[in-house]
Amino acid sequence: MKVLLVDDHLLFREGVALLIQPLATPLEVLDAGSAEEALARLQQHGDIDLVLMDLGMPGMGGLGGIAGIRERHPAIPVVALSSSDDKPTVLEALDAGAMGFVPKTASAAVMLAALRLILARGIYLPPSVFLAAEPAAARASAGATLSPGQAVAAQVGPARSPRELGLTPRQADVLYLLLQGQPAKLIARTLGLSASTVKAHTSAVLRALQVTTRTQAVVAASKLQLQFETPLPAAAAAE
Repeated sequence: MKVLLVDDHLLFREGVALLIQPLATPLEVLDAGSAEEALARLQQHGDIDLVLMDLGMPGMGGLGGIAGIRERHPAIPVVALSSSDDKPTVLEALDAGAMGFVPKTASAAVMLAALRLILARGIYLPPSVFLAAEPAAARASAGATLSPGQAVAAQVGPARSPRELGLTPRQADVLYLLLQGQPAKLIARTLGLSASTVKAHTSAVLRALQVTTRTQAVVAASKLQLQFETPLPAAAAAE
């Protein structure tokens, strides 16, 4: 597995690189000090599996970097990292195309568990997205009593599968790729479906989640703790 870690602080990059070593064996961690450097790295290395992107960087910044990766490398999941986890910041990252959001204030155990969840085709968002009305101190106090696994679950109930929402396997595939930020044309090409079929499936999955946008879908999927299987090859399933 190959992970690209993007942050303008060398010490933070070195620390996180050590922290995430248990994610896979072997694990190669590449690093970049800016979003611009990250895009160059991705151009050089076509086999990167995951990008961790700090939001607070000079230049084009983390949001610009996420948007650039979504445009040029839409199949690579991007996880936003930030010292702030307020709801507007999280939603901005999701709007840019992030697949998950891990606060820098999270413990090492929570960060590892969150990244494992994302690599297992789940979505992790901090509890602040769902508990924004509570004071930060109250959220921190509540989180202190939780195990890493419980914290990553965002205190919203047991994990569910797309099938439990009434989605077909193909609709689940479309939903997963939509959550990754992939455009309709790429989803159609990836799954071997027509543009009209992708549009119909997209409408169905948004209705099932009772949302109208991708960002709302990411939040809803995280709250439901949806777990996805690997999308089927195009030839293995009918429309």
